[in-house]
Amino acid sequence: MPQSGILVTQEPAPQSVQVCDLPPKVYEIERNTGPYSSSGLATAGFRTAKYLTEEWYQNNYTRYHEAFADRDHSERNRHESKQLAAETEALSQRTQQDSTKKVGERLQDIHFWKSELQREIEDLETETDLLIGLKLRLERALDATEVPFSIATDNLQCRERRQPPDLVRDVVEMELLKETELIRNIQELLKRTLMQTVNQIRLNRDHKEICEMDWSDKVETYNIDEMCARYNNQSTNIQFHPHSSKFEDSVSTPETWAKFSHDTIYRAEREKMASVNLRLLINNILNDTAEDLRLQCDNVNLAFAKRCDEMEDAKHKLQYHLNKTLREISDQENNIASLKQAIKDKETPLKVAQTRLYQRAQRPNVDLCRDAAQFRLTSEVEELNMSIQALKQKLLESEQALRNLEDTRMTLEKEISIKANSLFIDREKCMAHRSRYPTTLRLAGYQ
Repeated sequence: MPQSGILVTQEPAPQSVQVCDLPPKVYEIERNTGPYSSSGLATAGFRTAKYLTEEWYQNNYTRYHEAFADRDHSERNRHESKQLAAETEALSQRTQQDSTKKVGERLQDIHFWKSELQREIEDLETETDLLIGLKLRLERALDATEVPFSIATDNLQCRERRQPPDLVRDVVEMELLKETELIRNIQELLKRTLMQTVNQIRLNRDHKEICEMDWSDKVETYNIDEMCARYNNQSTNIQFHPHSSKFEDSVSTPETWAKFSHDTIYRAEREKMASVNLRLLINNILNDTAEDLRLQCDNVNLAFAKRCDEMEDAKHKLQYHLNKTLREISDQENNIASLKQAIKDKETPLKVAQTRLYQRAQRPNVDLCRDAAQFRLTSEVEELNMSIQALKQKLLESEQALRNLEDTRMTLEKEISIKANSLFIDREKCMAHRSRYPTTLRLAGYQ
């Protein structure tokens, strides 16, 4: 059925591409009826929806306007960015210069208190050294008595390791007991004198340590601030620390910071003056005991020398008998070796005789005869067995004699070892140890 015209509504453009804000337009599409048009079933139901030429121009103008607006906004943004970058660069440079100046001023304050603390540490150390010089004599004297005491006690302990019958309570032991008692009394006297000096030196060192800790903090702070003052925009070891601008709860103020160092220096001065008054109390008792200690040392050495001579003589006599026993042991060992070889030498003839008897037992029939050869082989086996038994018996006797000699040798060697042990203890351990006995000057605290 033919139609004169169809009303078609234009579909809206996609949201991503907005052409223009025009109202939808109704177009009248005529049926193709011209001379060059087609008709018939092929075109039945055909419809179109195209833009108008005005809409095409309008869409292009819209794109031109959008491009111009974007470029203009971008140019304004670039101009503002350059201006803001220049302003912030100048501000950051001024701020950094001012911070560097403040850090430099802080470095001067730290250097002042660091110098004051260092001077006080040096003064306190000098005063303490003077007190230590006198205390050192007391300590040296006390330490010097430790050496004789350790020598005497070590001598007594070493001599306890002597073996019976050399474990005797002789003159040497009695002199050593006298020496230990004398040294113990001297040590008690020196310790009482040393106690007050040690307490004052401890106080001096405590306050010196407090000053050193404060000085160490100042040095570390100075190094940190000096490093911070050297930082600039070209430094390679800088990085972000987002939370570094927060103040800690325990931070101090410049006033409390300066007062802390002032109070530390004041207390150090007070202890320094106290140590001056103490250096006059230590000079009188250091030379009183050295002579007695050296005299007792000489008495002990003389007793040791006499005892060593007695043990050396007994050791030589035991060694004489041991040498003879060793020679006899060597001869007996050779004898035993000869007996064993003789027994071994009999084994081969015995094998020959027994093999002959065994083979002759294989003779057939009437040839299995008790002839003279058979009797001689039998007697040979018996003689060889008797010889071996006699040699073995003699071997047993020789081995028993060797064991007796070995027992005697062990007894002699044990006695010699006991004497050698006693000599080693008295001469190599005790007397050698006593060679390190302190001199009179060292016992008086001068060395």
